[in-house]
Amino acid sequence: MLQTLFTVAAFVLLLALLPLGIRWVQARAGVRGVGTGVGSKVVSVVAVGPHQRVVTVEVGPPHARVCLVLGVTAQSVACLHTLPAQPAALPPGAVVPQHPPFASSQA
Repeated sequence: MLQTLFTVAAFVLLLALLPLGIRWVQARAGVRGVGTGVGSKVVSVVAVGPHQRVVTVEVGPPHARVCLVLGVTAQSVACLHTLPAQPAALPPGAVVPQHPPFASSQA
């Protein structure tokens, strides 16, 4: 009886320490958690029904960002539209180069 109780207690202790062991291994291996990758950013979310959303997400590497318009329901996610991402906003005081209109450059 005492041996069975000891075995069950050791098993429960082992199960309690399992998450700590997994975190330690991940830290040693350099594994990053969800959401810390190259980068996806939720730009907007619009509810169109009780369980339906239209979500705009910006994804991809910095030099080739793309905006995806996604239809999200409880059962599925569908890509509704794809468009190039807007360039990042310029810092205040930045000078934007002005190019002459196309018609004025024709001689």
